[in-house]
This record gives sequence, C-alpha cells and structure tokens, in this order.
Amino acid sequence: MKVIDLFESKPVLSFEVFPPKPNVPIASIFQTLNELKTLHPDFISVTYGAGGSVPGASTAEICETIQKQHGIPSIAHLPCINETRESVLEKLGQFRRCGVENILALRGDRNPEIAPKTDFAHASVLIAFIREHGTFDIAAACYPEGHPESPDLDTDVQHLREKVQAGASHLISQLFYSNRDFYTFREKLAAAGIGVPVEAGIMPVTSKKSIERMVSLCGASIPKRLAKLLARYANDPASLKAAGLEYAIEQILDLTENGADGVHIYTMNNPDVARYITDAVAEDLGR
Repeated sequence: MKVIDLFESKPVLSFEVFPPKPNVPIASIFQTLNELKTLHPDFISVTYGAGGSVPGASTAEICETIQKQHGIPSIAHLPCINETRESVLEKLGQFRRCGVENILALRGDRNPEIAPKTDFAHASVLIAFIREHGTFDIAAACYPEGHPESPDLDTDVQHLREKVQAGASHLISQLFYSNRDFYTFREKLAAAGIGVPVEAGIMPVTSKKSIERMVSLCGASIPKRLAKLLARYANDPASLKAAGLEYAIEQILDLTENGADGVHIYTMNNPDVARYITDAVAEDLGR
C-alpha cells in the first residue's frame, strides 16, 4: 500500500524503528514489532542502520516482516550521501524483492571520517532518481526549525519545495519541542506553495542525555518549559521520563486539535513508551 493514500481520511499515526545493532539479538526487533502491531499504527518506518550487517535484519527485510507478518505498510529509509547511482539501484532492487513500496529519501548525516560520494549531493536528486526508476511512493524529511546546515528557515523551505517538485508526496518532520515552531513552519510551507501532507515528528523525552544528544544532532531548540523539566528532574530519571511522556502527549493533543496531518513517533524501539503515548491520544486521533 502506498502511504500517501493513508492521509485521505484521517490523521495518521506512525512509528519509527531501527534495525538492531550487531551486538543486539536479532529477536529484539521482531519482539518490538509484535508489540507495536497491537497499537494499530497506520505505518512503520525503518531507519537505515547497523542492522544491515545482521543477516535477516536489514532495513528491507524488516519492512518485509512488517508488511507480510503484521499487515502494516512500511517505509524504508534511504540516505544517499554515501551512495552511488549503482548502489542505489541495487537497494531499489532489494526493496522491490521484499515488497517495499514506500521510501523515505534522505541525504543523510555527514561523517567527518568518510568522504561523501558525489552522485547525490541533495535528497532532491535522490528523489528524482527514485522516481525515474520505479513506482515507489516517496516521502521526504523536513525540519520545522530549519536544517542545521541551512542559513535560515526560508532558504530551507525553498530546498524543501525542490524535494516536492522532484516527486516527494508527503513529508515527515524532524523532532521539535515547540508546537508554535511547527505551526510557523506549516504557514511558510503554504506560502511557498507546498501543499503535501506533513507529519509531525515527536521524540518523547525519556532521558536527559539522549535528548541532549538528539537536539545537538538535528539543531532543534529546547523551549523554557522543557528546559525547566530537564533541570528539575536532572537527578531523578524516573520522574523525568514520566514528565517527558506527558509533555509528548500534550504536544500530540495540541497538534491534533490544530489540524496536523499526522504524528510520527520516534519510538527508539521502546514499545512501552509507544503504548503509553498511543493509549493517551487514541481518542483524539480517532482510533
């Protein structure tokens, strides 16, 4: 099933998972999927990660499990910064063999220790290439506060417009903690003529260390209210996690009330966190 079709009738609820690292038992990802299935997400995205070196746990194979064993549409992440045209064609072939119909096309993070390839300098180039070589539904990433490497948000929105013109049918946002930033971003998209569905990416705060790391990577800001929570519970991990989950729930309820096309929860392969949040917002999402 093409994921774009899910946006026609209701706010979409989706999850992100990642392949197991080489030192993690492969069974862990399948147990996670078994539990996430009971929450009835509209789709599950699978990052492109270390699991590619674990037999049976590549991104494509996990997507295949999601679809064939659990009957849930999946999206395969495909970063291109270290790919060539030939290697992308090979991956597209693997996606087809595994029945994957949906791809999240990404540039990917720069690794200072690895010189990037030159075939795909931007995600828009990858999107156009995928469009030329198959019938995949293509999603793209967006940054409500602007990409860390972009000079300003308006410039970033113009680059996002290029992704949509290249063939991206919908967008999934990077994490953010101020809904006002997301609403301002949405207004800028409309002004730029970008009318595709935009899912709001929500990363629940479950530990101070992990959220500080993620914020530093993606350039998201921490609003005063969340900063106070981080300071108040700095030495109380259990209370911080509880407060962080409530913060995520409040974000989602407000987003739903204000017409968000959907919510994409970064589960970090933690089905208990996903369950707690989903149970709290299910009614508002019409589930």
